[in-house]
Amino acid sequence: MTDAALTMPQPRRPRRLAGFGRWLLTDIRGAVSLGFLLALMLISVLAPWISPYKPTAQDLDASLATMSAQHWLGADDLGRDTLSRLIYGGMASLYASFLAVAIAVLIGVPVGVVAGYLGGWVDTVISRIIDSFLSFPAIVLAIAVTGALGIGLTNGMISVGIVFSPQLARLVRARTLVVRNELYVDAARCFGGSTTRILWRHVLPNAIQPVIVQVTLLLAAALLAEASLSFLGLGIQPPDPSWGSMLARAYQNMEIAPEQMYPPGLAILFTALAFNTLGESLRVALDPTMKRN
Repeated sequence: MTDAALTMPQPRRPRRLAGFGRWLLTDIRGAVSLGFLLALMLISVLAPWISPYKPTAQDLDASLATMSAQHWLGADDLGRDTLSRLIYGGMASLYASFLAVAIAVLIGVPVGVVAGYLGGWVDTVISRIIDSFLSFPAIVLAIAVTGALGIGLTNGMISVGIVFSPQLARLVRARTLVVRNELYVDAARCFGGSTTRILWRHVLPNAIQPVIVQVTLLLAAALLAEASLSFLGLGIQPPDPSWGSMLARAYQNMEIAPEQMYPPGLAILFTALAFNTLGESLRVALDPTMKRN
C-alpha cells in the first residue's frame, strides 16, 4: 500500500444500528411502536387465514349489526363483517403507504444528491422546481396527479409518492451540500474517481442517514393520504376494503350506526402515531448530539 493511500482521508461511515438490541431496551416508545407495526404487518399478511369472513361477503340480515359473537366489531350497511374488512384493509393501507414512500425515495434521493453535488445551474433549476412543488398543499397535488393518472389505489399512491419526493430531495440536497466538502470527497476527486463512483461510494452513504428518519414520518403521511383519497373515492375502489374507504362508508351511516366510525378511525390513528413515534425514536438513536431523556 502506498504512502498516499495510507494518508488519504477516510470517509465517515454512517452510524450502524449495531446497538439495535440496546436501543430496543432503552427506548420503550420506539420498541412498542416497532412491535405494534410488526404485529400489524403480520396480521395483514395472514389476513386470508385469520379473518373470520371474506371481506366482500354480504349478509343483509346483519346490516349495521352491533358487536356480537358473530360479528365482533359489528357489520356495515351491506352486512359485511367489520373485523374482516379491518384486517384486509390493513393490508391495502400498508401496501399503499410503502408504495408511496418507495416511489418518493426512488425519485427524491437521486435528485437531491445530484442537485447538491453538482451545484451551479443544475442545483438552481432543481431547487426552483422543488420549491414550486412544495408551495402547494400535498393532498391537492395528489388529487390533481390522480386525476391525470386515473382513479385507483396504485395510481393514487404513485401520485402521493411523486408529491412527497420533493421533501426528500430537499433534505438529501442539504445533506449533500455538507458532505461534498469533506476531505475524503476531495481526496477521491484528486485520485481520479469518477462522479458516479464518488456519488455512490462516498456521498450517498453519508447523505442518506436523515432519510431513514424521514421515511418513517412519510409512511404516516402516506397512510393519511391514502385514507383521504379513498374517503373521496379516488383511492381503492369498492368492494375492496381499505381503512379510508371503510371510514367513508361508515360516515354515510354515522347517524344510524356511529360506532362503525371507530374501528377504521382508531386503526388509522394508532398506526400513524406508531410511525411518528418510531421516527422520533430513530432520530434520537441515530443523532449522537441528542440525549435521551
